Amino acid sequence: MKLHLVSIGVLLTSFSMASSGHKKITKQEYVDQWKGVAIEQMMMHNIPASITLAQGILESGSGNSDLAVKANNHFGIKCHNWEGKKMYKDDDTKNECFRVYKTAELSYIDHSEFLKKYNRYAFLFDYKSDDYKSWAKGLKKAGYATNPKYPELLIGIIEDLGLHKFDGFSNPEIETKPHIAKTKEKVVVEKGSSMRGNVHQVYVHEKGVKYVVAKKGDTFYQIAKEFGLKLSQLYKYNDFDKHKDVLVEGDIIYIRPKKRRNLIKREVTVIQKETSLIELSQTHAVNLNTLKKLNGIVDDEQVFATGREVTLR
Repeated sequence: MKLHLVSIGVLLTSFSMASSGHKKITKQEYVDQWKGVAIEQMMMHNIPASITLAQGILESGSGNSDLAVKANNHFGIKCHNWEGKKMYKDDDTKNECFRVYKTAELSYIDHSEFLKKYNRYAFLFDYKSDDYKSWAKGLKKAGYATNPKYPELLIGIIEDLGLHKFDGFSNPEIETKPHIAKTKEKVVVEKGSSMRGNVHQVYVHEKGVKYVVAKKGDTFYQIAKEFGLKLSQLYKYNDFDKHKDVLVEGDIIYIRPKKRRNLIKREVTVIQKETSLIELSQTHAVNLNTLKKLNGIVDDEQVFATGREVTLR
């Protein structure tokens, strides 16, 4: 699914691999899904995007392993004084402790921070960000993995999939075509919103809530940083949970809190097309919990049939 302002619908997609009914993905699908994040991390930390993607593929079985599905851990990073949630599984020894992340994107961010944190990896950053062969050999030398063929495996993945082409990118693949809103909701462009340092146009919903539209290759971290927000704030403003892993081009991302209950004026809408609860929340800029309380709903996955009357505020 994909967040679009089309009639009443805003579709929320790219749910976590941890959701039920997980469908296995191919290596190429994995690359298509995570290349934007890998490039972003390369730009920030000088870690080759090809290495990050190859490690993700190898360590997580292209996002299909139990650790990736259940713990959003794509890099096999063990606890090492980790204070967050943990998952235990057999690895080199029985019942080893692994880190659990709220989203898989946080796994990518932590992978970079992990390599930057420990001195044994420091020498890797003397290599250029396009020297994937030295990085592959260096990771084994530093003790990232015990498999003696680890460098060859990484290099094989990189060359088979042509991942080294991402190491020369100066910017993630981002589309710049303008967002055109097709909805009854009034949408205006905020004057002066194209501030220096901002790459997203800011729109204002008729309810006064500011939002941006995700471009191809965007990430939660990127948008949060652009607007001076914490990741937790961005998730909260959009009612995202651990199931929302990546952004899809066209996703509507609120950068301010959505509206809550209006105690003075009641607002009701009639569903014109089968619509989910989160679609309504994003389309009408109304807090998800507010919608649930106003309409006596307990299931976040609620879908409304055509003709259903729904209270918005």
